[in-house]
Amino acid sequence: GDALPFQRFPPSSKQAVHVSYPAGCQPCRLPARPLLRPAKVCQAGDAYTREKFKPQPTRDLEKEKRRLQKILALGKDEVEDKVEQVLVRKKKEELAEPDRFEELINEIQERREFLAEMEALGQGKKYQRIVLTEISEKLNEMEIIDKKRSEEMRNIMTKAFPAGNKSNLQD
Repeated sequence: GDALPFQRFPPSSKQAVHVSYPAGCQPCRLPARPLLRPAKVCQAGDAYTREKFKPQPTRDLEKEKRRLQKILALGKDEVEDKVEQVLVRKKKEELAEPDRFEELINEIQERREFLAEMEALGQGKKYQRIVLTEISEKLNEMEIIDKKRSEEMRNIMTKAFPAGNKSNLQD
């Protein structure tokens, strides 16, 4: 909080002015000579040693010959066929529709966890209305899905058990 020290430079360059600095503002002093390692120390380390050659496993030439023969005879490679089969399987798996009801349950759980985290951080009031609105939307969507499933089950049950057999079921 003190004022900066007042500096006056003497008119001639023969007189040196010594300015004292507070302990926290001392200028950094560099060492008298650079801190380089001598060449002997560098060479003594592992920097100049080369890695030994480690041969990799060689290719099976007979297998390569059979593969080339199949390519020339059939016009395509077995590997390509396997890749195509894998791609077809993946597409079929992607087409299998994930259960939306389970997804909604997971989304509701995530929103509840988020709201709990925000309440722990003291931000619960800020997000509570938004999160509860989103949860209610998810619940409404779950109810619609549940109604559709119930209707489908009724249709399946009526097809499996015709109306004439209902009297036998009640007995």
